[in-house]
Amino acid sequence: MQTIDLLNQAKSFADSATLKADEYSSVITSTQGFIMEHFGQNGLYAAYIVVGALGLFLLSLVARMAFSTLKYLVIPSVVLAFAGSFFAPYSFAALLPVTASVCAVFLIVKG
Repeated sequence: MQTIDLLNQAKSFADSATLKADEYSSVITSTQGFIMEHFGQNGLYAAYIVVGALGLFLLSLVARMAFSTLKYLVIPSVVLAFAGSFFAPYSFAALLPVTASVCAVFLIVKG
């Protein structure tokens, strides 16, 4: 009974995703037509280059943010919690939220 409900939910999700994809596809197609009509093939090439450059820029920003999070939040908080569990009477699991909070504040101040 529960499996049938999950299958129905998955099917409705897939149907809504298909409708959204069709919407985005029609927007992209109309945009391509507009660019071709007003600027020609060279304008379409320029639009592809601009979209690609913006995509690479956003990807580099996300990658930089992920590496900063690893460098200033995840690794220091785990190391501090591990070191603190040796010297303090608290466990690693009890110290990790505290050290993660301290490192998060440090990351916010640094940013």
